[in-house]
Amino acid sequence: MKIRCIAVDDEPLALDLISNFIERTSFLSLEAKFDNAIEALGHLNQHEIDLVFLDIQMPDLSGMELARIIDGKRNPATPRIIFTTAYNQFAVEGYKVDALDYLLKPFSYEEFLKASTKAYRFFDQQKRQNTEKIGQEVSSDYIFLKVEYQLVKVMLQEITHIEAYKDYVKVYLINKKNPLLSLTSMKNMEELLPKEKFMRVHRSFIINLDHIDSVARNIIHIGEHQIAVSDNYKEAFANFLGKWLG
Repeated sequence: MKIRCIAVDDEPLALDLISNFIERTSFLSLEAKFDNAIEALGHLNQHEIDLVFLDIQMPDLSGMELARIIDGKRNPATPRIIFTTAYNQFAVEGYKVDALDYLLKPFSYEEFLKASTKAYRFFDQQKRQNTEKIGQEVSSDYIFLKVEYQLVKVMLQEITHIEAYKDYVKVYLINKKNPLLSLTSMKNMEELLPKEKFMRVHRSFIINLDHIDSVARNIIHIGEHQIAVSDNYKEAFANFLGKWLG
């Protein structure tokens, strides 16, 4: 999991240091950096960002004022904040806007990493909760999948097959050129889908049994797609075919 970040600080040396710390941290991704909060706000209005490393004392629009604007728009996609400041008197206000942490300048990389790890745990827990929520949104006819920042209703009969893709799955649908990309696991999908209709035939593939066009030498044909049945799943798939072969 990569956490998309921006850094905001009107002090060039501090901004460079924080940016360097972000780039050194494997689970953080520096999307942009700004020397003023107004430009940062413009970027946040146009891009999806997870975490803001935010200085407080800045001209025109302070970091705390920016934080209040962000907090006032709270929704599942609202970025979270780690304050970076030389003034400890803002700590209480920082927690009022639900900041994840508060780094007091000058801080070391060890302190930065500790705060960033706290953020990672927060987003990881949020991801798990979203997965559990998806698992609860199910009926005999449809499921809800998290696609980007929304839940999309998908009719089960329209799913032809599902393919693993890094931390995501690709869900292929009838008459849709491009698959849906959902942030969930194959294991979660396997548990979510009704077993009488869907079968895992490979570490990377789940198929809708109703959409099989043909099978030859352990290769399943679904439309223009060819899916190999791996050794671990051959017995279960053979049992399914056996019902038709008598």
